[in-house]
Amino acid sequence: MSTLATPISSPTRTTARDVPAVEVRDLRKTFRRRDPDAGPFAPKRPWPALEEITFTIARGECVAILGQNGSGKSTLVRLLSTLLIEDGGEARIFGHDVFRDTRAIRRLVNRVSVEASFFKKMSATENLSYAARFYGMTPRQTHAAIPTILERVGFPAERRGEAMENLSRGMQQKVALARALLTAPVLLLLDEPTTGLDPRSKLEVQDFIRQVRAEHDATILLCTHDMAEAEALADRVGILDRGRLLFLEPVEDVKRRFGVDTLEQAFFAATGRVFEAEQEEDDAYREVPS
Repeated sequence: MSTLATPISSPTRTTARDVPAVEVRDLRKTFRRRDPDAGPFAPKRPWPALEEITFTIARGECVAILGQNGSGKSTLVRLLSTLLIEDGGEARIFGHDVFRDTRAIRRLVNRVSVEASFFKKMSATENLSYAARFYGMTPRQTHAAIPTILERVGFPAERRGEAMENLSRGMQQKVALARALLTAPVLLLLDEPTTGLDPRSKLEVQDFIRQVRAEHDATILLCTHDMAEAEALADRVGILDRGRLLFLEPVEDVKRRFGVDTLEQAFFAATGRVFEAEQEEDDAYREVPS
């Protein structure tokens, strides 16, 4: 029996399969930011975080978006999860307008990001119980599912009752993943989902993401700087560079496009830049909406 429950009253469980999971057309977002070299009193200027992004994700597909720190990955995830308002274009999730049908969208989407928030005084189990009840799971379901899913993401049993504020970033990230996967979401938005995890935990989480996709018909948008992770999990890979989506294709097509052997080489060929390690702060942290 599956350890993941189906959310109640999920409208997309009966949606026609030919309706795309995600449709984004000419999506734009602009922030105002100060040039760090211009001094603290310099005026803020418009800075395009996303410029006319267009793509489609089919139901059940896993798409990975690769990009440097500040490329717009977190902005894209925040827009699709209704946490930001667009400055142009449109986005739909299973036919629902992301910016007008926000209540429906929030029932269909679960998001994991590097800045996941919790009730810090509550334990991992208490945080998961709260989230599960919000999505319609019964106490009986949560009693069985929560220990199992925490084990699957590599969270130690002896720390399940410990306050979140006492846990490391990596441990908190495991709880964030468990919370997102607990309710078998229709669409998973994963923004650097394995950041802070040790290599073994990272592989365990990747295996579990595959399981959720296979068993629950989940669609996944994975934004990452980990090229090996993208290649292992995704059907198609895109590069987001300075707010522009350069392409979105199967990995082997990307390599053939540039005549290279690795995704890292393809990134350099597409952008002219060496792919650098992701910093802890992504674009969403330091941007201020215009």
